[in-house]
Amino acid sequence: MNSRVALTTIVLREVLRFLRIWLQTLLPPVVVTSLYFIIFGNLIGPRIGSMAGYGYNEFIMPGLVMMAVITNSYSNVVSSFYSAKFHRSIEEMLVSPMPNYIILLGYTLGGVARGLMVGLLVMGVALFFTELRVEHPWVTVSIVLLTAALFSIGGFINAIFARSFDDISIVPTFVLTPLTYLGGVFYSIDMLSPLWRQLSLANPILYMVNGFRYGILGTADIGIGTAIGLIMALLVLLFLLALWLLEKGTGIRS
Repeated sequence: MNSRVALTTIVLREVLRFLRIWLQTLLPPVVVTSLYFIIFGNLIGPRIGSMAGYGYNEFIMPGLVMMAVITNSYSNVVSSFYSAKFHRSIEEMLVSPMPNYIILLGYTLGGVARGLMVGLLVMGVALFFTELRVEHPWVTVSIVLLTAALFSIGGFINAIFARSFDDISIVPTFVLTPLTYLGGVFYSIDMLSPLWRQLSLANPILYMVNGFRYGILGTADIGIGTAIGLIMALLVLLFLLALWLLEKGTGIRS
C-alpha cells in the first residue's frame, strides 16, 4: 500500500469529519473566546490595568489562542480514535498493510488541522478586541504547530486507554482545564509568590503559552529556548509512547 495515499486519506477523512459538524467543532471556541474577551478583557481588564507592559486584552490574547488550539487538537483526536475503536473500524486499518506510524501520523495531523483552524478563527475574533501583531513569526508558527501535534498525540493516548465515552472526558476536565487556567493565560507568573512561581514552572502548558506570547508580543516569563526544547522533548516522548501502545494493541486487541 502506498503510505502517502494512506496518510492523505486518513488526514482528509479527519478534516472532513470536523468540517461536516462545524457547528460543534469550530463555532463554540469562537463564542467562548468572545466571552473571555468581553468578561475578562473589557469588564475586568480595565481594573487590572497593564500586564507586563501591555494592555490586558493584548496580554491575554496569545493565551486564549493557545488554549483553543490545545483543547481542540486534543478533543479532535480523542473523540475520533475512540469512535474508531468503538465501531471497530480501527481493526480494518490494523490488519491492512498500512504501517502503524501512518495511522498515528494521520490522526495527529487531523488534530493539528483542527487546532490550527480554530486558532486562526480565535485570532480573527481577537481583532475585534485588540490589535494583532506578530513580533517573531517563525517562533509563533513553530510553537503552535508543536503544541497542536503534542496534544493531538495526547488525545490519541487517552483514546487508546479509554473504555467508554465517559473516559475521554476525564483528562480534559480534570487535567487539561486546570493546567490551562494555571498556565499563565490570564496572568504573569511574576505576580506570584516565589513558592507558587516555582510550582507553576512544573506546568508544561506554561511554557507553551509563554512561548506563543513571545512570538506574538516579544515578551515571556520563560526563556524561549527552554519552552521549545521542552515541547519538542515531550512531543518525541509521547509519539514513541503512542506508537509503542499501538504496536502492542493496547486497548484494541485486549
